[in-house]
Amino acid sequence: MLEVRPTSLPSVLEVRPKRFADERGFFSEVWNQASLASAGVDVAFVQDNHSLSRQAGVLRGLHYQLPPAEQYKLVRVTRGSVYDVAVDIRRSSPTFGQHVGLRLSVEEWNQLLIPPGFAHGFLTLEPDTEVQYKVSAPYSPADEACICWNDPALGIDWPLPVAEPVLSDRDRVAPPMAQARLFG
Repeated sequence: MLEVRPTSLPSVLEVRPKRFADERGFFSEVWNQASLASAGVDVAFVQDNHSLSRQAGVLRGLHYQLPPAEQYKLVRVTRGSVYDVAVDIRRSSPTFGQHVGLRLSVEEWNQLLIPPGFAHGFLTLEPDTEVQYKVSAPYSPADEACICWNDPALGIDWPLPVAEPVLSDRDRVAPPMAQARLFG
């Protein structure tokens, strides 16, 4: 019961689970391996992650893991909303350096499927936003990397709800894409 929609970048997909609502609330099957496989995505997820951002304007990213620990991510919002971004960091790709951004929210009930070879980040658009995502490989500190969220070469138009984003120390010092470790 998943609707899978292409985005402007091949292999980055918007996933829309169906919700069945009545006077009690709703029911939704938010992930189904067979449904994704029928849409051409055959991936085994091994870990679920959950983050809470207390403030609007928290920016996490742009993060990724390099081989051999590269990951698929299936990202969804369970409270609040985010602007979610995937950047193609595969040097051999015809869409290298391009990005797609999408608002994920409880109201939209949409998800973003991000394959290996893409950096990922999100900006919280409201307070107390919770993001949950599945990954296809465990976290590997030795293989993690990141790119500066506001690298002018990427041209990401983040819809900042505050004057300055709230960043981790790691994200504050992330290198521009031209200096980062990338795929291929």
